[in-house]
Amino acid sequence: MIRRHRLATGACALLAALGAGIAFPGGAVADETEPQAAAPKVELVLDVSGSMRARDIDGGSRMAAAKQAFNEVLDATPKEVELGIRTLGANYRGNDRKTGCKDTEQLYPVGPLDRTDAKTAVATLSPTGWTPIGPALLKAADDLQGGDGTRRIVLISDGEDTCQPLDPCEVAREIAAKGIGLTIDTLGLVPDAKTRDQLSCIADATGGTYTSVQHKEELSDRVGQLVDRAADPVVTPVATDGAASCAAAPTLKSGLFTDREEFGRERWYKVDVQPGQELRASVSVADDRAVSPDYGVLLRAVTAKGREIVRGESAGRGRTDVISTGLRYAKPDSDDDTATAEPVCLQVTNSFSAAPGVKTTPGLPLELTVDVVDGPSAAHDVAAFGLGRGWWLLGALVLTGFVAGLLWGWLSRWRVAVWRTN
Repeated sequence: MIRRHRLATGACALLAALGAGIAFPGGAVADETEPQAAAPKVELVLDVSGSMRARDIDGGSRMAAAKQAFNEVLDATPKEVELGIRTLGANYRGNDRKTGCKDTEQLYPVGPLDRTDAKTAVATLSPTGWTPIGPALLKAADDLQGGDGTRRIVLISDGEDTCQPLDPCEVAREIAAKGIGLTIDTLGLVPDAKTRDQLSCIADATGGTYTSVQHKEELSDRVGQLVDRAADPVVTPVATDGAASCAAAPTLKSGLFTDREEFGRERWYKVDVQPGQELRASVSVADDRAVSPDYGVLLRAVTAKGREIVRGESAGRGRTDVISTGLRYAKPDSDDDTATAEPVCLQVTNSFSAAPGVKTTPGLPLELTVDVVDGPSAAHDVAAFGLGRGWWLLGALVLTGFVAGLLWGWLSRWRVAVWRTN
């Protein structure tokens, strides 16, 4: 019986060795250390001024909505993101303007995230004082210095800066002029017209986005999106200026672009697509002010002669902060070596309309994502069974399973024969 046991053990060992040999046909894998990408950095800048006590977000205070959003975002922050938190107006309760305009501090340092410590720090906040947005942005830019990764400030405020003449819009322009690649995104909590204009100007100065927030869920979702965006090194918004026609449209390459589109108007952009390539495009149009309840957005790809190739559209009724759609177009490969790129025009149209008494300028914030990739017919990207370079792994798994099945069947029959003999 000992001999039989050894035989069974040896067969199992053979099966394991065979599986390992097939899965790694080249033997031991070399210890290759890939260079680590620079860590993206994000600082959340929160307005903790006295006006954050207002109870007009889903029956609760603005401060409570911000705390809930921060806790949810901290739970979902990608591990590669170095995140910090800065406050403005959190400490000084007095009436001295000079002192109040210095009231900004780093609540949690930018670095690897300890979720428990960060949440504990957020829990201590209570609406207090002034609204020094400009000074807070200057300090936040200093907090994010160093490193080559993407850098992003996410500013959440419910009111105008109270520390003029230090104009926060001018501060944002100065930060952009330094060329350090820092983007400022802004969110306005139940904003009035002046707050909306100021926060929009801050975002525009650095190629960021502005979002008006009326509900807790909207705040959590949007802050989470912006933090996730910092972790994606491909997404770096570039300001562009769409045209009124295909012929005059600017030519774009793969990337994320920001623009402004007037109510009910259209913007045109152009993308060169080579034979065998696929164009993927998506657009989002945000309503950063009060709009009528019916809305929609249309994205069309057309030839230079005006023939429609493909379209994507989305529409709705009710309250929203942003509406998005997208499209894909693959240009067939060609055996003609002289075949050239085909200019494809992208038309963006919205059906937002302004509510009575609302300004229609500047236009609505628009984000356009363009990605030109090798199409599905490219032989070097799509190999056997459409699995690309991973086909050998499937083959290894199939062969391993086949051999394992044969050995297991043989062992089972041998064990039954032994049992009957005994």
